[in-house]
Amino acid sequence: MLIKRASDIQPSDITSQDLFLHRRDFIKKAGLGSIGAVAGAAGLLSFSSNAQSATKFSGVRKSPLSTDDKQNSFKEITTYNNYYEFGTDKTDPAKTAGSLKTRPWTVSIEGLVKKPRQLGIDDILKLAPLEERIYRMRCVEGWSMVIPWVGFSLSTLLKQVEPLGNAKYVEFVTLNDPQMMPGVKSSVLNWPYLEGLRLDEAMHPLTIMALGLYGEELPNQNGAPMRLVVPWKYGFKGGKSIVKIRFVAEQPNSAWMRAAPSEYGFYSNVNPTVDHPRWSQASERRIGEFLKRKTLMFNGYGNQVAQLYTGMDLKKSF
Repeated sequence: MLIKRASDIQPSDITSQDLFLHRRDFIKKAGLGSIGAVAGAAGLLSFSSNAQSATKFSGVRKSPLSTDDKQNSFKEITTYNNYYEFGTDKTDPAKTAGSLKTRPWTVSIEGLVKKPRQLGIDDILKLAPLEERIYRMRCVEGWSMVIPWVGFSLSTLLKQVEPLGNAKYVEFVTLNDPQMMPGVKSSVLNWPYLEGLRLDEAMHPLTIMALGLYGEELPNQNGAPMRLVVPWKYGFKGGKSIVKIRFVAEQPNSAWMRAAPSEYGFYSNVNPTVDHPRWSQASERRIGEFLKRKTLMFNGYGNQVAQLYTGMDLKKSF
């Protein structure tokens, strides 16, 4: 992530501009007096932008792979997020992503495969029954959310093209359109945004292609019309508005690895024992809560995914 703060300040400790400017007026109007109430106000004021509405899905089934953690609200999820193609501030995407046009939309699946394909987003929606997957999601910056995604296992999509035996990794390419995406006119990253997974990570049942949240199509600011979601990895692994998926033999050099190789590694597994060079990863603040909580190894999904990394030193392979 782009860091614009002094090295001794953790991003999760910084008060939002909206809260700073309006906290007294809000507290006065709401009659808030206790520290708990003030904490609640902080949670509300951090999300002042209007989220976009979307089409409701029908027939979404509940997934047994969901967590029972309390979900963040639709407003929190859609107005506080990273999507650098639409700006570097957490509230920028909700304000500027309305320019993104998601129909028509074609996704190319290519590379080391037997049957390369181009699929329209409506064809992708028909590949498998949609599920609600309630996942814990953690950002490397020290904040987290619980999000009710709608989608299906990425493996369903990848099997359409029959990967070849020498395909070891999967690379994801995000839309790069300066007309619709004002952020790509900046030099904050080398566009287009690229992300990658090892093939067994991509095929794991927990890895999903998300097409919605809270039972609706994805809002633009959350990566419409489809995005990658890998719940045991830091949030920057979730490529948004994907237009190309490539099977490759060599490890992809993802966007944040290119931008800051000493800070962002390929695996990006949530590992609280490995500090970011400028702050600890041992704790996190769940959006909407006042107190921090302990960060869980693999974001709490260790029972399901730890075997993928048997024999690896996860302090070196960060």
